[in-house]
Amino acid sequence: MLKTALAVTITYAALVGAASAEPKTNILHQWATGSDAAAIAKLGEMFTAAGGTWEQTSIAGHTANTLAKLRADVVAGNAPPAVQLKGPEIAEWNETGMTANLDDLAAAEGWEKVVAPELLPVMKPAGHWVAAPMNIHRINWLWSSPKVLQEAGVAEVPKTWAEFNAACDKVVAAGKICIAHSTADWTDSTVFEVVVYGQDIDLYKKAFVEGDVEAMRSEGMVKALTQLRKMTSEYMDPGMVGRDWDTMSHLVGRGEAAFHIMGDWTIGLLTAGGFKEGTDYVCSQAPTDWGKPGFILNSDSVVFFTQKDQDYIDGQQLLAKTILSPEFQTVFNQAKGSIPARLDVDLSQGFNPCQQLSQKDLQASIEAGTLVRSMAHNMTIPQKYRGAIMDTVTEFVNTPSMSPEDGANAMADAVEAQM
Repeated sequence: MLKTALAVTITYAALVGAASAEPKTNILHQWATGSDAAAIAKLGEMFTAAGGTWEQTSIAGHTANTLAKLRADVVAGNAPPAVQLKGPEIAEWNETGMTANLDDLAAAEGWEKVVAPELLPVMKPAGHWVAAPMNIHRINWLWSSPKVLQEAGVAEVPKTWAEFNAACDKVVAAGKICIAHSTADWTDSTVFEVVVYGQDIDLYKKAFVEGDVEAMRSEGMVKALTQLRKMTSEYMDPGMVGRDWDTMSHLVGRGEAAFHIMGDWTIGLLTAGGFKEGTDYVCSQAPTDWGKPGFILNSDSVVFFTQKDQDYIDGQQLLAKTILSPEFQTVFNQAKGSIPARLDVDLSQGFNPCQQLSQKDLQASIEAGTLVRSMAHNMTIPQKYRGAIMDTVTEFVNTPSMSPEDGANAMADAVEAQM
């Protein structure tokens, strides 16, 4: 992979040339560990090879930490030239009038024709390009251990939640962990949104895309929380408390757990652990009860803020051009486990079979009208509503005495308090 990356950067450098005397950047992001850190390193390599001076500011942890740093820099009059942001945050910062306009570059590069159409309103919140998408992540993946399923007598990967529960009962009876998990607000909410989506896609849209508090109080939400309670109390192990999230996928790879519900960055973790697709793990769409292809979308992107220093302005042009180049989209996504934001990139060579399946399922979900953006990964409702939901979900996970009815009402109350 490293040899391929270096070959691509050299080729790309020759194509791009020097955009100016000293194009430079300092990107603020939260990709601090694992496959995320490896993927952002690829961007730094390519930016440098293309003649830029690369600097980065990495803020580990929750998205809120990155936002806090961004706000502090803006208040100090030192807005960073490039920031990892996504979803509604892009639109919110665009409303401040501080974002840079990339329309001329986008027109020259033909972005409109190659970027996935579902991402255009996000990258162009007011009709002008202010951000460059790096990828498309799929959230609703089910990672399974063929070894554990075989030992437990589970004939095939479950497709519905009833089949999932039946499989877990067999796995637990066989003495294995059914669901590898590490409890944190984002991991809990990732699993929960996959449950809600898989049970009732219309409820998902009302509650998590539109922010409808009555949908959060509904019987459908109570049903989803009932399923989550069953999963946390019967199918997850006590080790989930305090477990490092990177190790969740390895439990499946090592044959210690049957399933793992998580986005496709899991591919990077499994690959780094030496596990092979088809042998140590298999990937499939997480259970749905409505019998159609489904896709919960997340996308990493970089937003550009207006600068006075010409070197940083030139660096923004070079960085945006690099991000949306087919070369970077290939190298970055091969390392990260996601698929390109450009629809014209061929995934037949160098991409994991799960990534190839992701691209196929994305198109199928577009045609079926089942594509949605992720609430847990900050692609739908404003951050304050998302945070309220996530806090409630994790409180529910960590409070066995809380009933699903109380959990649904607490969620609605928490969001309502932010309105």
